[in-house]
Amino acid sequence: MGRGPSIEGRKNAEDAKRAKVFTKLIREITVATRGGVPDPGLNPRLRSAVDKALSANMPKDTIERAIKRGSGADGGAAMEELRYEGYGPGGVALIIDCFTDNATRTVADVRHALTKHGGNLGTSGSVAFQFARVGELVFATGGDESAEEKVLEAALEAGADDVVNENGESTVLCAPENFEAVQQALAAAGLNAQHAGVGMRPANRVPVPEEALEPLLDLLEKLDGLDDVSEVSHNALLPADAGG
Repeated sequence: MGRGPSIEGRKNAEDAKRAKVFTKLIREITVATRGGVPDPGLNPRLRSAVDKALSANMPKDTIERAIKRGSGADGGAAMEELRYEGYGPGGVALIIDCFTDNATRTVADVRHALTKHGGNLGTSGSVAFQFARVGELVFATGGDESAEEKVLEAALEAGADDVVNENGESTVLCAPENFEAVQQALAAAGLNAQHAGVGMRPANRVPVPEEALEPLLDLLEKLDGLDDVSEVSHNALLPADAGG
């Protein structure tokens, strides 16, 4: 009779997953620090990165070391921010944002993942025009009209541009420069986002041919699993239960 994964095996898998998340967050904090000042109170991008790290239960001393590295205080390897554009299965447009200390390794890993799953790497600007950089705050409203109305009223009062209700979620959209103010105002109104950040949002989402759906989901999972990849944006209209 076969045995399932041991408790130790599951714990090791969870630890490995947690370590991968921490690696990405540490790189994001490092780059955010280098792009501004090492004070989250004066550096909105760093504050956002620190908030994400705290939400992931990263120890404060780990966060402080990442800020120290970003400020150049410990002489750590230089980290840079890179963006790749390309297409996935079904012609889905992809923007792949990375933090890396080795651009040669990163582009090779990204290109390999795309090629293996029926995609290809494009030139700079080949798909970026289909996206806009916006602030997004996602709230689980479950299709409840009163909950959606509460989010809408608070968002508009906070200076947000729009609220999109779909798949049981209310997504508040705002200009990147207004993100911090909108986030703080919504929190003050007692609304806690299940996801919040500034990222690339497609102008339109396109349906994915049935035969391309599984390869696309496999590709998104593969890209997300790369240590150097911080975020993957796409314009696919995915089934509600498919994730992504």
